[in-house]
Amino acid sequence: MTRPSTPMHSPPYAAFSPRRVFAMVLRHWYLLRSSWPRVFDLMYWPAVQMLMWGFLQTYVMQSSGTMARAAATFVAAVMLWDVLFRGQLGFSISFLEEMYARNLGNLMMSPLRPAELIVALMIMSLIRLTIGIVPVSLLAIAFFGFNLWALGLGLAVFFLNLFLTSWAVAIFVAGLLLRNGLGAETMAWGIMFLLLPLTCVYYPVAILPGWLQVFAWMLPPTYVFEGMRALVIDHVFRADLMVSAFALNAVLLAIGVAGFMILLRSARREGTLLQGGD
Repeated sequence: MTRPSTPMHSPPYAAFSPRRVFAMVLRHWYLLRSSWPRVFDLMYWPAVQMLMWGFLQTYVMQSSGTMARAAATFVAAVMLWDVLFRGQLGFSISFLEEMYARNLGNLMMSPLRPAELIVALMIMSLIRLTIGIVPVSLLAIAFFGFNLWALGLGLAVFFLNLFLTSWAVAIFVAGLLLRNGLGAETMAWGIMFLLLPLTCVYYPVAILPGWLQVFAWMLPPTYVFEGMRALVIDHVFRADLMVSAFALNAVLLAIGVAGFMILLRSARREGTLLQGGD
């Protein structure tokens, strides 16, 4: 008499593990808190940008009419741009830290799954951004009387959309780094600036040439910055713009994750995971 076959179970390490995610977050948190220059850098550049654009806003608002109304959005725009830029950079820097330490090969041979690594770096992106944005938002209140947090529900929706975009871009860049090594490092630092003119951070989409507006409306942050101007200038929350931004972000995030997985498989096949150099 044969024993009934028992179903095959995946080993414990095959399932998504919050403990492994927490371990990765803890590793990068210890690295961050043990280095005051790293913490200082998270606050320094956002503060410089906010002060520069804030003083420009104050100067332009001394005029009258449409120009003064448009200038009222400068501080809000630069702070939301920092959410987009620093969200991507916070993810990418944490990933680069692993490359600098030549630790990626070890991580990929461990039970850590790619999805767990991505989630851990997303959490570190949030932590890094919080360290930078909270002091800067307080400076904005002290210097210019602008309270970012007074935007309420609109601010939460803006933040979420910008995070999704920044993570989608950062995940794809991480794949490029896996496949091409540190020779692609400049992509981590500069790729967001390719979007800066098209996402209409400091001016409305209507300013762009007609043919360029088509490309601008293909980018989720464009809807966020248009929504921010509507909220700050006209005190109207544009839910239609936010729904469109979420839909585009879902597509962008799917492309970013798919690109990362394809590039990861290619890196494993070509052996670039263990190189880590240029």
